[in-house]
Amino acid sequence: MSRIVRPYGDTTGDGMVQMSFTLPVPHDKRAEGAALQLAAKMGLDGAMLVHAKPIGENYTFFVVYGATTHLVNLDEVKVVERDYPHFSPKEVNDAVREKLGRKLTVVGACIGTDAHTVGIDAILNIKGVAGEKGLEYYRELRVVNLGAQVAVPDLVNRAVDEGADAVLVSQVVTQKDAHLHNTREMSAAFREALPPGKRPLLVVGGPRFDENSAADLGVDRIFTRGTMPSDVASFLVHRLVFAREAAE
Repeated sequence: MSRIVRPYGDTTGDGMVQMSFTLPVPHDKRAEGAALQLAAKMGLDGAMLVHAKPIGENYTFFVVYGATTHLVNLDEVKVVERDYPHFSPKEVNDAVREKLGRKLTVVGACIGTDAHTVGIDAILNIKGVAGEKGLEYYRELRVVNLGAQVAVPDLVNRAVDEGADAVLVSQVVTQKDAHLHNTREMSAAFREALPPGKRPLLVVGGPRFDENSAADLGVDRIFTRGTMPSDVASFLVHRLVFAREAAE
């Protein structure tokens, strides 16, 4: 099977793709020409303008369709594969109770000015998401959900006071890379406040994070779209219970 692929639009291998973008220009014929020029410079051959709509006095939203000149080598694609087993709630509870001997404490929050709690609530709240219950359902996990717009110093202080084993942070607001700045600020604050052996596991999640950037952001794990509560619970048990047991 070939490891070199092209996008599929109308027929196999035609390379056809659809993309959307906004230009800071009023909607007219010149704006539409500018959109097609941009598409050509981005590597689309024979691009067609399929949608153009003004979204303000001086802005226009475009959708273009054309054939890309680029190929994808699947052997060069880098992703973060799950490197830990997937545990059921019972297996999580049993492992924490039998091997840790106490409840595992998880502190969660949305930091900075981010007020979007849907993500963190889906992971932490007992109601969970898509029919799967959140971490509050796990009887051997003690969950402290601080909610939205939590300042980084307050998060660090609360994590210390609670004796947190893990800190979960959700970031949805991404304008001007706010999610990256906030995450770096958080990881730096924990490094300053606690020595290596005393720091909680730092986990961040959000739809715009790159899973490969955990080391660059100073955190232990990044979760993105499609993450379920059991994914997070399994990771926590893997790192905080089984991995530590193996290292001792």
